Amino acid sequence: MEIVSSFYHVSVVLLIFLGGLLVSILAGRLFRISATRSTFLYFWHTAFSLVYCWYVLVFGGDAIFYFLSGQSWDGEISVGTSAVIAISSLLVSKLGLSILGAFLVFNIFGQIGLLAFWGSLKHATSGKDRRVRLLATLIIFLPSVSFWSSAIGKDAISFMATGLALWSSLNLSKRAFLMAFAVGAMFIVRPHMAGIMVMAIAVSALMDSNFSIIKKALLGVLSVGFAAALVPFALKYAGVGEVVDVESLMNYIDRRQSYNTEGGGGVDIASMGLSMQLFTYLFRPVLFEARSVFALAASLDNLILLGLFVFGGVALLRGRKTGLGENRAFMWAYALGSWLILAMTTANLGIALRQKWMFAPMLIFLFISVIGRRRATSLRTQATVDPNDE
Repeated sequence: MEIVSSFYHVSVVLLIFLGGLLVSILAGRLFRISATRSTFLYFWHTAFSLVYCWYVLVFGGDAIFYFLSGQSWDGEISVGTSAVIAISSLLVSKLGLSILGAFLVFNIFGQIGLLAFWGSLKHATSGKDRRVRLLATLIIFLPSVSFWSSAIGKDAISFMATGLALWSSLNLSKRAFLMAFAVGAMFIVRPHMAGIMVMAIAVSALMDSNFSIIKKALLGVLSVGFAAALVPFALKYAGVGEVVDVESLMNYIDRRQSYNTEGGGGVDIASMGLSMQLFTYLFRPVLFEARSVFALAASLDNLILLGLFVFGGVALLRGRKTGLGENRAFMWAYALGSWLILAMTTANLGIALRQKWMFAPMLIFLFISVIGRRRATSLRTQATVDPNDE
């Protein structure tokens, strides 16, 4: 299979690249990222898209499956894999894009999520020591973040949804529409994660002291209604079945653990305690487990994340608060719920390396926002000017 095979392919690739650059600059404005930084980040992210495209052509992967399935789409419209195949079919069969062209389209989705993530971390570290701000920038440019979100597949769209949800939660009352879009985007590719998002929104609203009893009761009714429609569908999609009880859930977890031990990244997660499952999912492979260049890069990323979590955890234990007005209840509910469920059902480190970025941005924000002290002048400025106003 060739990356491009005609003048049309080359022309369209160039147009998509330039269109993506324009989208990046415009989206950067929304997330308060300068045009220069948005452009640099776009080139960085696109470089990983090119590498990923070359990689799957040589070694294979899910992206090849989605691309080939798009050439012979049977017309099925559903969520998850079917949704990605339908999008691929639109790009490949209807628009005649090459595999590189399709990669660059999904690359734009991931870029939007990355810009939203960067804007959120800039907000979290505003007015802080230069070292803390550099750490936030370093996290944005971690290879694992850009690599997995730059290819044809679910990860680019789910990462976009996560970044938009994080940005929305900084001022949820004014960004409710963007949050709804994020939930919808997540539902298209991973409906079970969208279900967790909806429940996290409900939990955060019920814990909000600014909500009256009537508003909380109304929200509770709406949340139950959404959950009644969304959660059973998500469970059925995930393979639990229509009748859900403790036994069926335990059987599903056991089945998922056995499925995911297949392949070079498999670990025996079923024999681990819950705390080790959580650590394995988020922070492995560690340095001494690296057996390839990709594993070494992933382990270095994990080392940075582990250090952030240690220092951020210490700050939280000391009672550090941000005073930024963000919806931390939503972030904690979504991140911890996702982490727990995914860690219990995923025993393949290759899968974990991709899927942890559906919730890791929330945890990173929560920890980095309490590291270091904000300058007094910055605090006074934030007291008079709301940085979330749009």
